[in-house]
Amino acid sequence: MNTPKVVSFSWMKQQKLDSKEQKLKRFLEITGNIYPHLVKVFYTNLTFDGDSLVSHLKGTDMVITNEVWSAVTGMKSSGLRINRGNLGIVEDFNKIQFYKSCLKNPHSKVRNFSVGGLKLDERLVAFIVSWILTPRGSNHSTLSEEDLMIYCIMNKVKINWIHTIKEHMQKAMRLCDFHYPYAILIYKFLHYFEVDIEGELSKVSKPSSEINKDP
Repeated sequence: MNTPKVVSFSWMKQQKLDSKEQKLKRFLEITGNIYPHLVKVFYTNLTFDGDSLVSHLKGTDMVITNEVWSAVTGMKSSGLRINRGNLGIVEDFNKIQFYKSCLKNPHSKVRNFSVGGLKLDERLVAFIVSWILTPRGSNHSTLSEEDLMIYCIMNKVKINWIHTIKEHMQKAMRLCDFHYPYAILIYKFLHYFEVDIEGELSKVSKPSSEINKDP
């Protein structure tokens, strides 16, 4: 399971990274308990029915529609649907050119698309993408398909984050080297559907999980 991270939206604004057009405030600041066993059961029983997520826990059927996403996270199912196979969805997007434009030293050679060479704003956004929005179990220092998300955030292009998160959940279920993401989000879904969590082992997200300084 990925250890959840959170970030203060007001801190992002102080860093001049106000991404209010992405409607991410509630999701980025989401906090709550973590139930490792229930997270595993959630993913074990998870299926995809059209635009809905469907899971079953402790006698409760959970059909997570776009309306549920809106109620829990404030997200709307609108914006670009980005995945690994459609990076050309943004007109004139060029991965290498965009990466070069983000470098502190624009004359550096492009080798492994390392986050470490990016300017501060782009590096912070890359950190938020790889730790919170599409969290990975390892290798947070190299950009992959997430570079288009960074481009969209920096250029105020609205992303359909519900679609993106669902795609990432599917990837986590399919690939053995991925850890289960979005543990606190799943807790919020459990609370929304009034799943009985009494007696379940839980952990509380700690202040050390907050992103409040330069990565």
